[in-house]
Amino acid sequence: MSTKERQNRYREALRYISNASEILRTKAKKKDKYYEDDKYVRMACGTAYNGVLLAAETYLEMKGKSIEKKKGTRIKVEDYRTRLAKIDLKVLKTFNTAYEILHLVGYYEGETKYGVIREGLDSAVDLINQIRPAGESNFELE
Repeated sequence: MSTKERQNRYREALRYISNASEILRTKAKKKDKYYEDDKYVRMACGTAYNGVLLAAETYLEMKGKSIEKKKGTRIKVEDYRTRLAKIDLKVLKTFNTAYEILHLVGYYEGETKYGVIREGLDSAVDLINQIRPAGESNFELE
């Protein structure tokens, strides 16, 4: 993978997270410890999780363990987990946290507690920063 391609993927993954954060801030609207509208929390979690998948695919490619997508099939979460486990257990834990919170709890179950969703977003950012090209500063959520 070229440096330019890695940089493009990093920026695209950050764009997903920034969009998710914007949805939460402007549409889901935090009140006390919860977001008010679960529809927008689900939307934001799905958006953020897409950034996680892009970062995970890029990370695996960087390490020479890319997943080949067969025509007409989807890549399973177990494929990511298996390959990440062979490379770095810390990155695997970060991926698992992002998957559990953003995809399962936030997107499917509609969790609206601010702290829970924030934990998922923080894990997403940690994973995305794993693919950060040299010269780019670490991204942090506001």
